[in-house]
Amino acid sequence: MKFLITGGAGFIGSAVIRFLINETEHEVLNIDKLTYAGNLKNLEEVASSSKYQFAKGDICDREFVRKIFLEYKPDKIMHLAAESHVDRSISGPSEFIQTNIVGTFVLLEAALECFNSLDAEKRKDFRFHHISTDEVFGELGATGFFTEETSYDPSSPYSASKASSDHLVRAWGRTYKLPVVITNCSNNYGPYHFPEKLIPLAIKNALAGKKIPVYGKGENIRDWLYVEDHAKALYEVVMRGKIQSTYNIGGESERKNIEVIQTICKILDELRPNSQYAPHENLIEFVTDRAGHDFRYAIDCSKIQQELGWKPKVSFEEGIKKTVSWFLNKEIE
Repeated sequence: MKFLITGGAGFIGSAVIRFLINETEHEVLNIDKLTYAGNLKNLEEVASSSKYQFAKGDICDREFVRKIFLEYKPDKIMHLAAESHVDRSISGPSEFIQTNIVGTFVLLEAALECFNSLDAEKRKDFRFHHISTDEVFGELGATGFFTEETSYDPSSPYSASKASSDHLVRAWGRTYKLPVVITNCSNNYGPYHFPEKLIPLAIKNALAGKKIPVYGKGENIRDWLYVEDHAKALYEVVMRGKIQSTYNIGGESERKNIEVIQTICKILDELRPNSQYAPHENLIEFVTDRAGHDFRYAIDCSKIQQELGWKPKVSFEEGIKKTVSWFLNKEIE
């Protein structure tokens, strides 16, 4: 089949493309604007494949998007292009509104035109898969889990923009009968992560002997999902998920932020025992908490486990060691 991936040069998008090219026979067209967080180096290992194509462009550009759909005629659209950093959304929300809401609308319009042009047989395979976040649900207390029925209660401009795009996708599914699926995932981590998020930033700073900033007292809790596990879950959903359904994807690995940072520091102590910065935990610096910082996220992913047989395979202990080692090897290179 022909896959159209938006934001395929980003962290999660590139993991999806590497999986599709390496593990399946499908063709892939990657469209990416190549903003600061998109990097074609993330795709070097598959760039020469005859099954892979790349087109640089903005999902908000209607003519570009329409042309791509008309010429490529995809069977599956996996929409990962998004502005995704909460801190950036607080200081500059306009790009988040434009890319995450308007960009999703432009894609839906082009996808619907494409879908309506297909014969009955081709329509059976067609899917618009919107990849979203658990942040749309707001925050949890000390107990409980987000389910697919949890009410939306976004806290930041980022999560509000993603909630808006989720609603648009559902509306196009219900009103125009576009075959859509939505996934809401927990915090991803792993190789190729742009160093602005908690884990890659902590690793990069620790390797350079810089302070590792931790919001508040580091008590905020997140569920951590290894990015390659996530890529496989997304593939299962786009191939076998029920139309007009939502699936939550989590790593079943809840950790306080401070515990995550301390684990990274201990791994670096093991891998670099002679480092002048060891013990790396001394680099931790508590900073003023983020505005509207949600206390806890946790995912109930029993639906995807029961319906599609997917479970996370990489434990946090294994995944975080792989991640630290990857960044360490990149620094040595």
